[in-house]
Amino acid sequence: MISKETLFALSLFPYLGFLWFLTRSQQAPRLALIGFYMTLVFVAVTIPAGIYAQVHYGEQLANVDWLHGSAESFLTLSNILVVLGFRQAIVAHRATPSPTPKE
Repeated sequence: MISKETLFALSLFPYLGFLWFLTRSQQAPRLALIGFYMTLVFVAVTIPAGIYAQVHYGEQLANVDWLHGSAESFLTLSNILVVLGFRQAIVAHRATPSPTPKE
């Protein structure tokens, strides 16, 4: 059976591929794209926070509330940026006049 740590590490590769294709397509709203990249910041913060929780408290990150909440705030920020980015794109799309059909 595969460990959760190994599965977590392996899941980064498809996500990096997703980011590569999304960036290359140049079709994602910029703010949403920043939000998707912020997820990597969340991962980068969570790993050392988890190590700190284990070494300093002898607990998993989820059991050290202040540390877990601080790390999760990066995921919350990431999600907010993704939502706001797509919201901006929808508002901009709706504001664009649609072409009138030729008769």
